[in-house]
Amino acid sequence: MTFSAPEENTLGVVIGNARRAVGKTARRFGRASAHRASLGTAFLGLGAAILVGLRAVYGVSWFIGLWTRGVYPQPAAALAAWIVLGAVVIGAIVTSRVIGDRLPDWMFGLFLTGLLVAVALDVIAVWELHDIGRNATAALAAGMTLLVVVTLRGSAEILISAAVLGFGLAVLIFFDTPATSEITGDWLAPQITAVASAVLPALIGVVVVESFRRMVQLELDRVLIQSTVSAPRYAVGMLASEELARLDLTAEELLDSIASRKTPLPLAPKMASVAASLATELRLHLIEGRRETWLYHAVSESEMLGKAVTLVDKSSLAGLLDPIQRDGLLAAAWLLVGDTITSNANRTVTLQLGPVAPSATPVPEHKILIPITITTTGVARNRVDPSIWDALSRVGHYSDHTQDSSLRVDIECLVDNPAES
Repeated sequence: MTFSAPEENTLGVVIGNARRAVGKTARRFGRASAHRASLGTAFLGLGAAILVGLRAVYGVSWFIGLWTRGVYPQPAAALAAWIVLGAVVIGAIVTSRVIGDRLPDWMFGLFLTGLLVAVALDVIAVWELHDIGRNATAALAAGMTLLVVVTLRGSAEILISAAVLGFGLAVLIFFDTPATSEITGDWLAPQITAVASAVLPALIGVVVVESFRRMVQLELDRVLIQSTVSAPRYAVGMLASEELARLDLTAEELLDSIASRKTPLPLAPKMASVAASLATELRLHLIEGRRETWLYHAVSESEMLGKAVTLVDKSSLAGLLDPIQRDGLLAAAWLLVGDTITSNANRTVTLQLGPVAPSATPVPEHKILIPITITTTGVARNRVDPSIWDALSRVGHYSDHTQDSSLRVDIECLVDNPAES
């Protein structure tokens, strides 16, 4: 029976650079983002499919009206364009329901090829009329058809496809322009509308889907770190828990192999090295379990807080806060950096706890006073969310002022004296 050597030392990496732990979490989020429906975007995809269906009904109605009036110089090409587009739309919708939340590359290429064929056939049908914007039907519906796959492919791919389609229509309209004397505002307006209808639906769809994904991921991140509020004073985080589970399995396999005499004693040099690595890993977990507080894990394992918040807590004083104070401090930090995602503001927050020193403020019996300083950059005093003050009031008595054109908050936090508990 063989054993693989333990993977990278998670806690050892965290000691040297906590951001690597955040990076590991971010990579997990990145892999999960490939599965779009896991974030609930499948419902957005269903809504987009309904919109595409309604747009197709409108386009077909317009096509039938032009057909009955005998407008098309090449009616067969116009009919073929709608047949191809209908097959593409139906095929994409059915495939997305059957395959799941990710459209394979070859199928996406086939989807784009079908749209290209439909646009080409429709343009051929109306080319001689020199008025693509007013008479094309399937070609204009093709732009909105991209919404069918907006939740199944990357945003960049959808935007590039829409841009290519819009640019292609603009080029075709340019070469199909009538004589200069025939160009009027009544002719130009439908041409501009045609190009816009090919680009805007996909652009709006990408913005909506990306905003939804960002919102869900932020809420998931907030829920995950909120669990640290009720954690013990010293505890291991989510990443360390996963590492402990892996180490536990490896140790059980090793001990079971020795007990069943599958691995003879004394251990071979390679197996002894594995056992030594396991012992080192477990020792690091035990040491760090007595140093890392709930706030350390909340900051280092949060994709959002880990990028903007710096924690200075050399004496591990954060572990003395009660759940209400923890919740208030965490909520304040979250709200202070919350606008970074939505407004692209360059905000940073430094949380410094301690050191504990004699204070002029009277301290009740069996209590100690922990000074907490929140220093920010890029946070204007008059732009602070009002709910931040309510969160800070749950931590303790606070005073705020401006330092280097940004907000600074000093908090006097009363906690139970651990020496008397």
